[in-house]
Amino acid sequence: MLGVTAVCYSVKVLIYLIFLCGGPYRFGVQPLNLACNLQIIKPVKEYEYIQEGDIVIAGVMASHFYMINVTFPWDNSSRFLCTLPNEQAYRYLVDFRFAIEQINKDPTQLPNLTLGYHIYDSCGDPRKAVRSVLQILSGTREPVPNYSCVGKRHIAGFIGDLTSETTVPIAQILTLYGYSQISYGATDISLRDRAAFPYFFRTVQSDEANYFALSTFLRHFGWTWVGIITSDDISGEKEHRSLSKYLNMEGICIAYTIKMNSNNKYAIKSKQYKSTVEGSSTSVIILIGTVSTLFVTELPIENPLFQEKTLILSPNWGNNDFVIAYGMEIFNLSLVFVPHYHYDLGTPEMRRFLENLHPSKLPHDKLTEDIFMIFHLCLSKDQNKNDLYQYIYLNTLRNCTGQERITDLYYFSGRTNSPPVHLAVDIMSQALHEMLLINKSMNYSYKYQLHHFLKKHQYSTQIGPVFLFNEYGEYISGLWIYNYILAADRHQDKQLFGEFSPWRPSHQQLNVTLSLIKWKSNDNEIPRAQCSDNCLRGFRKATKCGAQSCCYDCVLCSEGEISNTSDSESCIQCPDMEWPNEQKDQCIAKMEEFLSFGDDVISAIFLFISVLLFLITGGIMRIFIIYRDSPIVRANNRSLSFLLLVSIKLSFLSVFLFLGRPVDITCMLRIITFGITFSIAVSSLLAKTIMVCVAFKATKPGSSWRKWLGVKLSNSVVLFCSSIQIIICMTWLAISPPFQELDIHTSPGTIIIQCNEGSAIGFYSVIGYMGLLAAVSFVLAFLARSLPDSFNEAKYITFSMLLFCSVWITMIPAYLSTKGKNTVCVEIFAILTSSAGLLACIFLPKCYIILLRPEINLKTSLLRNQ
Repeated sequence: MLGVTAVCYSVKVLIYLIFLCGGPYRFGVQPLNLACNLQIIKPVKEYEYIQEGDIVIAGVMASHFYMINVTFPWDNSSRFLCTLPNEQAYRYLVDFRFAIEQINKDPTQLPNLTLGYHIYDSCGDPRKAVRSVLQILSGTREPVPNYSCVGKRHIAGFIGDLTSETTVPIAQILTLYGYSQISYGATDISLRDRAAFPYFFRTVQSDEANYFALSTFLRHFGWTWVGIITSDDISGEKEHRSLSKYLNMEGICIAYTIKMNSNNKYAIKSKQYKSTVEGSSTSVIILIGTVSTLFVTELPIENPLFQEKTLILSPNWGNNDFVIAYGMEIFNLSLVFVPHYHYDLGTPEMRRFLENLHPSKLPHDKLTEDIFMIFHLCLSKDQNKNDLYQYIYLNTLRNCTGQERITDLYYFSGRTNSPPVHLAVDIMSQALHEMLLINKSMNYSYKYQLHHFLKKHQYSTQIGPVFLFNEYGEYISGLWIYNYILAADRHQDKQLFGEFSPWRPSHQQLNVTLSLIKWKSNDNEIPRAQCSDNCLRGFRKATKCGAQSCCYDCVLCSEGEISNTSDSESCIQCPDMEWPNEQKDQCIAKMEEFLSFGDDVISAIFLFISVLLFLITGGIMRIFIIYRDSPIVRANNRSLSFLLLVSIKLSFLSVFLFLGRPVDITCMLRIITFGITFSIAVSSLLAKTIMVCVAFKATKPGSSWRKWLGVKLSNSVVLFCSSIQIIICMTWLAISPPFQELDIHTSPGTIIIQCNEGSAIGFYSVIGYMGLLAAVSFVLAFLARSLPDSFNEAKYITFSMLLFCSVWITMIPAYLSTKGKNTVCVEIFAILTSSAGLLACIFLPKCYIILLRPEINLKTSLLRNQ
């Protein structure tokens, strides 16, 4: 597949050349000569710089940035003219020549060989760039494709060009011929294709790498809603797609895209930007696309609202900052990415080289003469040339004093020393040196080997990484991030405040010093570039219907969830044992809920009632002990009364097992304790009721029931009925005993520490059996309530069992419908109420007689009643 792509490129270039070429079979017209005469364009002036050598490094470099068709009035002829020269591009040419001079002076590089150069100005036009390549290869002013008129001239490779627009067609042609090429400014993504461009390299990184750094920078400042201004050409469209991809990866949305005219100076300026910019909330605008002065002049420089926007210039613009001069006010306080290299050209040798660049010292150097004519307005010795420059640039030239220096110009003063061209020449010469060490002879095929050495070439520094070309032929360099500040002398000063180093770990690649940045706002605050406000901690983003992902609403986290960072995409579920705080920004331990001794008022009330009833029961027991021989105490089995009092006291004390933090042992004891004690109590009442019935039957003469009178029957009833409850409890404990349970789901934010019955069958068996005893006692007592007796307890037992059954029947639904400590409160209430009911119904009437009606507590009185 890759091979097919390379062939397609080659065929495309050949077809292009055939249509431009007046060859032997073009349209069936026989040419006058056998050579192909390529009539592409006729420029007014060729900017050509030659220094012969054993090996020549060619250069196609844009010193001018436009080529226009000019009609001259004196002869009414039309020719192409290169216009809009700039200092920076001229400086690149000077750097090229300086690099060649340094290499030739170095005895360790290319020994016994001299290095020359052959440079043409591409004028920023692809047509002129193609012509320049063919002129260099042909060795003639009129290019002859696939033919060299220079003989044994050895061209090592090509340096150039600055822009992608001219570099791509150059690379297509050089790929056919097998020449290596190093660009110092082209960032087009298509040049990454190693099948189509196997010999292409560049000392800058592609838009892919640059926009990755740019998107990382935007994310660092939290800018997620940005505008884009790009050029209205193919390059602008490509860069927009590439940037959009990386912005999308970082979650950054594009508020709007404005396309500016970049080529046609006669095009009508678009006014669409005004409403677009004014209607957007973002304060950050990114400039990408083809770098041109027409692009800058299209910008709404006079618009105050636009001047308040913070412009971010891509590395493609940062590498061509000469265009800033056309809009200094609007670019003031902008942020710009500039390729950063491991060395600069601010050396004494470079300074001396620049100081010697003067027309008086170099009379044949047309480049230097042009620089002085354009930027110092000095007259040349050629009057025709003076007339042409004054006609084209509308400037009045003057006789200079000779004191003018090239170092007086901004780009030659030492303020900018970025070496992309110098580095390209240096790398190519070193690769040549390494290649020639292996291959001593220079033959035609050596040019096909050079790219292998360029791939392997490395720059090693004492401190820092190793610099080399990556697999895409891009020189891995960092990016410096500057703050443009308009100085008093109308020059743009650069304040370095950040750096992007792609060779570092991802979290260390971007390094920014905020205090060094000067913003456009009056209070020097970071500009806002968000569609929606940041969601605070405790909230999450909720995308608006039909809007981009950066436009959202902030929604409070759901129950049990938190967000501990601003602008959270989603909330985090707290662990089971934790719960969100009020702000929902962190998980805290859930509140533990149980019926504690000290924290709950209801616990204090239960404790007070339990202790009070326990003391009352103890007091009644003391009374019964004191009056144990009185008839009222001895009536209806005195031992059962004492057993009943003891069980009631134990039931009051069992309340303590229900208070405090439940543990496994208390969970087992609390159920068993009240189950067994109540079973003993109800069994005692059942025994009392049975004894009343037996006593009535035994009063008849000759009754066989007399043999059942005595303590054996009552003790047997109590022992038998209690034993069954004990067996039920032991079985329950053996199979599935109660245990401590942490309920984290019933009450949000609360851990209910409670007792799990373990076996519901065991729990309801204990309650059911206790209810069965109570029901039997109630029925028997109800039937025996009217039997004649000296002191018939049956009616009191009836009331007590009625109360007991009512309490526990009511307790069951209340127990099932409550949770946590409320369930415990229901259990305690049932225990206290039923126990107090037994105490009141059975013993208070007797205490009343003993203490307040002692005259009734006599045997004669009881017998009289009977």
